[in-house]
Amino acid sequence: MTARERLAFYAEQFPIAEVATTFRFPPTPELCAQWVERTPPGFVLDVRAWSLLTGCPTLPDSLWPDLQGAVHPDRRDRRRLYPQHLPADALEECWARFRHALQPLVDAGRLGAVLLRYPGWFGPRPDTWAELAALPARLAGVRVAVELPEERWFGGDTTDDTLEWLEGRGIGLVCVDGPPRPEVPPGPSVVAATSEVAVVRFRGRRQVEGESWTWPYRYDRRELAGWVPAVHDLAAPGSEVHLLLDNCHRGDAVDNARTLQDLLRRRAEVA
Repeated sequence: MTARERLAFYAEQFPIAEVATTFRFPPTPELCAQWVERTPPGFVLDVRAWSLLTGCPTLPDSLWPDLQGAVHPDRRDRRRLYPQHLPADALEECWARFRHALQPLVDAGRLGAVLLRYPGWFGPRPDTWAELAALPARLAGVRVAVELPEERWFGGDTTDDTLEWLEGRGIGLVCVDGPPRPEVPPGPSVVAATSEVAVVRFRGRRQVEGESWTWPYRYDRRELAGWVPAVHDLAAPGSEVHLLLDNCHRGDAVDNARTLQDLLRRRAEVA
């Protein structure tokens, strides 16, 4: 199959997909328009935010050519680009261009949400709270959901404070099944809906063999069945739940997605 045929076939099987390539390179309006042309009405795409926008290591070549000159001179030869390597106005231009590129998806009703995964150092501090608070303005008219792997966002008594803060600003939470770090036990993390779209990413439950973690990971039916009540609870009236299988090894994600579909369909029939 060609890329066009693969996407069209996939859209016949599932109602949603996550675009992960936008983490490495920001999309263009032309590319987003192609995704609209190749998918049917009702199909939605969750778009992963470009790495530079969340402070993750970024490929310098992914920056638009006309902005290359804005990189601080002593940072131009580095192998990785970070937000602090750009002046504030150039960084805001990056946000504006990323948002502009998504407009064809927005106009066609194909954009589910923009998903922002922050790095492990992104813990709760005044500057990071401010970074999150700026999202609704930087991505105006777009639903956003954040993945916060740094454990202090949800440690001890801080969980309710974090969830209430996100809910107050209409920012969704990306719930994760699977350990964000090797020292974290496998299984679901905090499960909550803080906006009209709830997102769950299934990353796989790595297992311990000796002193190393095994990878990749295929969920069994029992593990996915354990999520059915939680998904039902997340699906409040007027909200959406996006279930994204991120255990992308061979056919694991697609097979697990089919299993999850079947489990949820059976739950709906019983209800």
